[in-house]
Amino acid sequence: MSAVSDQPQVTTLACRPRYEGANIRTWIGFKHFMFLVEEAVLQWFRDRDFGPQRLFAEHGLGLEIIDSSVQLPALLEIDDELVAAVRALEPGRLRVTLQIQRPDGLRLALRGAVSVALIPERAAPVAWSAPDELAALVRADLTDAGSPLASPLASPLAADGTGAFRWDWVARYFHCHFSERVQHSAYTRALEEVVERFLADRGMSIATMLGTRGWIPVVSRARVEVLAPAWMEETIHTTFVVREILKASAFDASMDCYVERRDGPVPVARASILHGYAASRGERAGTLVELDADTQARLVGGAGA
Repeated sequence: MSAVSDQPQVTTLACRPRYEGANIRTWIGFKHFMFLVEEAVLQWFRDRDFGPQRLFAEHGLGLEIIDSSVQLPALLEIDDELVAAVRALEPGRLRVTLQIQRPDGLRLALRGAVSVALIPERAAPVAWSAPDELAALVRADLTDAGSPLASPLASPLAADGTGAFRWDWVARYFHCHFSERVQHSAYTRALEEVVERFLADRGMSIATMLGTRGWIPVVSRARVEVLAPAWMEETIHTTFVVREILKASAFDASMDCYVERRDGPVPVARASILHGYAASRGERAGTLVELDADTQARLVGGAGA
């Protein structure tokens, strides 16, 4: 990935998706769209001489994405060339677009908004001091970085009866930034994985649906928010629930992540995602399919529905 221009207000980059994201045919999954957004945001800071390395080493600050919301109006394939554009909306809030280079011109592949924060880091070699231009981005920690959960489950340990699926995972060092804190992209990965685990639990694993129907999940929008710090080697209690079936063509779902502390479960992240299914083969490959009654019942009510 390389910068192709450096304008006062807009950063643009030429980029491609990573091969890791081509899991079904040569299509790229939503997670790698969001990873490209992260890279574009980092370049915006680097173009202004405030890359994450300098912020950490010279200012004692950790640059963190705390909220990323994307809409995905087009398929992205592994050999597509993209132009990413990043524009500041307000301090700590950036608008990002990804456009695909096609023979007839650029086609929009993503529109999104990203919020960032600068966190004083205990592991930094210097005491924190914010550059004047970025002072508004500093947070004491991530606790006040996001908004409260709108309607959290009473506890991740009490998901029975809600239709929610629960999955626990340990925050390993490779999920973290700056030696201790779980990073935004770890929750993006968790969102992808909890969807896969949820579908398998409902008798609709990816391999099953591919083999029996030639269906593959597709995502048209997603949002991942960090609400509070979770620390290395804490257990992240994760719940996933389908909230609504939309026009028999997609399911709107949410993920909530908690850690257990002395005073009870603490929400550390949340996400939402709009999923549908597309045909993976034949003349209709890449087009949405209708969700039949059995599929809808399994999504909302469980494997035995």
